[in-house]
Amino acid sequence: MTYFVYLLGSYKGKKLITYAGHTNNLKKRLSLHNSGEGAKFTRGRTWKLMYYEKYKSRKEAINREYYIKKDRKFRDLIKNKYK
Repeated sequence: MTYFVYLLGSYKGKKLITYAGHTNNLKKRLSLHNSGEGAKFTRGRTWKLMYYEKYKSRKEAINREYYIKKDRKFRDLIKNKYK
């Protein structure tokens, strides 16, 4: 099975905020986030997919998600592409 690590973006006023996660169905997960059924942090906002990576195992995806959540430089680099 293929797993994805993704980075979503949403504007809160003029500030771009991001959310990182992992899933095995990227399209469905984005839909859940935008319908208010995703993670609590993502409710009430409209999210756009900014970045994703594919992995062969869930373990690899979880490890990469953890890294992305902690790596501010990486997230800022992706954010700068969308400003």
